[in-house]
Amino acid sequence: MKINLELYKVFYYTAKNMSFSEAAKQLFISQSAISQSIKSLETQLNTHLFIRNTKKVHLTKEGQLLLNHIEPAMNLIHNGEDQIHQTQQLNMGHLHIGASDTICKYYLLPIIHHFHTQYPNIKLQITNRTSIQCVDLLQNGTVDFIVTNLPNDSINDSMRVTKLKSFKDCFIAGPAYAHLKNKNLTLSELVHYPLLMLEKQTTTRQFLYTLFHSLGLSVSPEVELGSIDLLIQMAGIGLGISFVPDYCLDLESKIFKLHIMHSIPSRSLAITTKKNIPLSVAAQKFIAICKDRNMEK
Repeated sequence: MKINLELYKVFYYTAKNMSFSEAAKQLFISQSAISQSIKSLETQLNTHLFIRNTKKVHLTKEGQLLLNHIEPAMNLIHNGEDQIHQTQQLNMGHLHIGASDTICKYYLLPIIHHFHTQYPNIKLQITNRTSIQCVDLLQNGTVDFIVTNLPNDSINDSMRVTKLKSFKDCFIAGPAYAHLKNKNLTLSELVHYPLLMLEKQTTTRQFLYTLFHSLGLSVSPEVELGSIDLLIQMAGIGLGISFVPDYCLDLESKIFKLHIMHSIPSRSLAITTKKNIPLSVAAQKFIAICKDRNMEK
């Protein structure tokens, strides 16, 4: 049986008010339209729903039975509308972001803190993956958006990229390599030192390989790690020379940047979204905070 759901809406307002005229006022239609809708519903259900008299109406047993089912459904609809409104006002909702642990720690953390302070009822979920793996999260619809390093060859035409800030990568070392501190080095010289690198499936590692290969140099890491923090710490204790984004550095006295004669191209941090998926109000607000933060600097 297929019955126009609008008829159930008319029935609900009439039953709750026990008045055709009051239902007409609340639904902004004529009283005769209310009467016709009720007759149509009764005909299709083959039963009487109301007992009518000159002053007011009453539900029949069948009408009360129907109301017992319709009322919870209408309440769910009203609650859904209210929750959408609350979400639009940022009084509730959920935001899922994908980013590497490095980007989370050194870039997103103060933004997350600011957002949570402003909108404490928005549930924040952060999934840490490499920038390359984050693209898969976005492609699969697991996250609302990702924050990634550029260039990132995994990003495709179905995605929209918004650059946030530029940064430089640098080679760093510790006291064990103090003799290199004031020396101008070429990349061809660096390949003869133990190099500490991020694991293969990272944009930083791919960028470094591209940099060396552009000069016809092959490079093999002494140590592969999954953490920028560990790369910095390993360089500090003399295990080798690390290659890290400069925004991760809070240089202590024992850590120093190497002077490289070759120009190392800049990279960028960017927010990436799916073009065909509209962003929630919470996601739009978070992205706006990111943009504002970088305009202030």
